[in-house]
Amino acid sequence: MSATKAIAEDLTATFTGWASTGSLPLKKFSYHPRPLGPQDVEVEITHCGICGSDVHTMTSGWGELSGPCITGHEIVGTVVEAGPESLRKVGELVGIGAIVDACGECKDCKEGFDQLCHKSTFTYNATYHASGAKSYGGYADRVRVNSQYAHKIPSEISAAEAAPLLCAGVTTYTPLKHFGAGPGKRVGVMGIGGLGHLAIQWAAALKADEVVAISTSDNKREEAKKLGATKFVKNEEERKAARHSLDILLLTSNDKNTNWAELIEYVANHGTLVLLALPEIPTIAIPPSSILRRHVSIAGSLIGGWKITQEMLEFAAKTGVRPWIEKMPMSDANAAINHMMEGRPRYRIVMETEAAARLQKH
Repeated sequence: MSATKAIAEDLTATFTGWASTGSLPLKKFSYHPRPLGPQDVEVEITHCGICGSDVHTMTSGWGELSGPCITGHEIVGTVVEAGPESLRKVGELVGIGAIVDACGECKDCKEGFDQLCHKSTFTYNATYHASGAKSYGGYADRVRVNSQYAHKIPSEISAAEAAPLLCAGVTTYTPLKHFGAGPGKRVGVMGIGGLGHLAIQWAAALKADEVVAISTSDNKREEAKKLGATKFVKNEEERKAARHSLDILLLTSNDKNTNWAELIEYVANHGTLVLLALPEIPTIAIPPSSILRRHVSIAGSLIGGWKITQEMLEFAAKTGVRPWIEKMPMSDANAAINHMMEGRPRYRIVMETEAAARLQKH
């Protein structure tokens, strides 16, 4: 055993989860976690949401895996062990999103964009820079992370509902805050799914002048209104009326056949189209004249740092923004994944572990 591996693994502990080696079905897999550091916490997982990123990763859509990978970055659970310098205490209910470590010293970290840190560690399929340990996600019984990224869950939010907020929630909240959604702004959301249904709620809670839901499914019209949309765009007449009207348009889906020219037509002069979903294709075709002639910007946004994640959770607690969820047992993770891949959930699946039952009793 190499010295690096000795440092990277705590041989006294074994965690078990559902792993992929690049294809489905998932299989049970056990591993030794990295040693508990002075600022770390060990969390007994009660809930984990299923994100589209999980599926892209476990099926090798974003590239081949180097070994068994336990996905899941919408994690909620109870702290069962804490290092002496930890920000969280044993017994606290916490949530873990898509990032579990960063340097804390670079320009991005200091400005609240630690998800962009060149030394950041994603929750799964990544490597800790300091130790070389591999990161594993939340389709498991336990996880160890830097306590900075174990977010306190407000008491107003249930553990199951908190899970999707940790990725889908912050992924949609961050760009709306960054680009100034609120009074005086017209916000559009393309794609009413796991991300989109939360984006609509955020825009409404931020009191945007208009919240426009754009979808290819007319059966989501009434649901979009319940979520807070003031307008719904599906048919030809509605598309024409929405032309050049949106100050901010969030693209929450990643269809390889997306009509980029049509999407840009929804954006107002000086407006911004924000990409939130990463397609499996390497390039996209955007007509340059449509952005140059109207001062349209195209931007990307990646999850959120620890500060805005905690802000988002507190804002959700105050405003009542909640994901619409279906709960399924983690013991049947493959059934949950299949259900998600068939596009049937409204709108997010949250898997529950056996520890969830103990949490509910308290």
